[in-house]
Amino acid sequence: MSSSAILIPFDHQSTETVGGVKTSELWALTPQGEKPPVVGTVRTFYNTPATKITAISSLGEKFASKSPDAKRELLRKSVGSAIKQLKALDGLKGVAIDASVDPHAAAVAAHLALYKFSLKTKPPSPFNPNLKEPLPEKLNLSPIQASKEWERGSIYAKAQNLARTLMELPANIMTPTKFTERVKAEFVGLRNVEIIVRDEGDVHIHYNGAPSKDAQPLAFVGKGITFDSGGISLKPGAGMKLMRGDMGGAATVVSAALAVAQLQLPYVYFMYHAIRQLKRFGGFSVNLVVVTPLTENMPGPSATKPGDIVYAMNGKTVEIDNTDAEGRLILSDAIYYTSTEYKPHTLIDVATLTGAMHVALGEIFSGVFATSDALWEQLRVAGETEYDRFWRMPLDEDFGPQIHNSNADLQNTGGRDGGSCTAALFLKPFAHGIEAEDGQEPPLKWAHIDIAGSMEATRATPYQETGMTGRPVRALIEFVRNLSGAK
Repeated sequence: MSSSAILIPFDHQSTETVGGVKTSELWALTPQGEKPPVVGTVRTFYNTPATKITAISSLGEKFASKSPDAKRELLRKSVGSAIKQLKALDGLKGVAIDASVDPHAAAVAAHLALYKFSLKTKPPSPFNPNLKEPLPEKLNLSPIQASKEWERGSIYAKAQNLARTLMELPANIMTPTKFTERVKAEFVGLRNVEIIVRDEGDVHIHYNGAPSKDAQPLAFVGKGITFDSGGISLKPGAGMKLMRGDMGGAATVVSAALAVAQLQLPYVYFMYHAIRQLKRFGGFSVNLVVVTPLTENMPGPSATKPGDIVYAMNGKTVEIDNTDAEGRLILSDAIYYTSTEYKPHTLIDVATLTGAMHVALGEIFSGVFATSDALWEQLRVAGETEYDRFWRMPLDEDFGPQIHNSNADLQNTGGRDGGSCTAALFLKPFAHGIEAEDGQEPPLKWAHIDIAGSMEATRATPYQETGMTGRPVRALIEFVRNLSGAK
């Protein structure tokens, strides 16, 4: 069998020749149904051209008439479907992809579709934490025509794949300390990066690439519960292993930060508790700060108990109604610390926070609670561009009585009704600066992203296998890129 292949996304209205292949003529040789082929329908031709395999993947009906966002998603489905078929061929080593329609989207789909997590020993797993040297990719992916857009899309996808890996690795391997060590290793060799480890589970990453560090930052906060048993309010055993991914918020914001560094967006200063970015040469400036609290939630003699009342960092008292609502406890202090220490103009937290969000939106959308219409629109646009989509949820004080009726200022659960909404409302008092003063605009815009539903795909898509998704990494990178004004 040939060791190399050509992948051509096929617009059925096109008569172009790609890599010496007359795509429409080849497609016409195959059986044709009464209906137009759906997107991702793949036809594979062997020894065409000589010594190569050619995979032609449909872009669906009337591709040229679709909107730009729709075209990108159809292309991702087309490329991803073909990569999934090609990676099953023994002996195939490389795939050259016609990425001319949209190099960024083609690269994203190819790298996401190639990824498949496993720790099985046969064949050897590239995810084995004991490897001394990394194993080569199953397929070498390359565009027929090189471009910066392809390279950018590859960085987006590889960052999402890193988040998938961090979330997939079991909790005995991906402890808070190991998470810190892995993050440190990922940043090795990046230009203008300095990493400082202060103590166990606490590493700071500094990237200095601009003359000034004083611009007001953007901030990301990511929940980092590396395993959530529920604590004394123990979860049911069925499906508990999914809670190895309860650090998905931390995994996604760190992975997005890595991509920002690799892309060398205008300026970035970051600590793994922080990353900042500033555009050079007088353009729009962005500083980014990322904060990730890391811990486990396990039963034990020092674990919190139902009925405990604790004092949060901002001085408010919090009654522990259910120890399985621990994520909002660590997030609240992290949000308050970030908003007061770095005084960002915008703060976005990401967390696998509530089962109620899974019930509300399933696996399709990540839920967003935002204090700013402008911030919501920026996130929506970034999500639509990458098809890593968000849905706005209500952040309304009328949910307040559900979390204010206790012996403390706040209660860490508000019952089943509107569970994701009461969780977001719990976090709101810790976002310092979201209240308007003297008729002025609030100094802080805040959004809370609940990824409890979108963290896992139980159904495969054309360019993603089942398992941890690594969402919303690509949307976060695109959000920062748009904010920086980078092209």
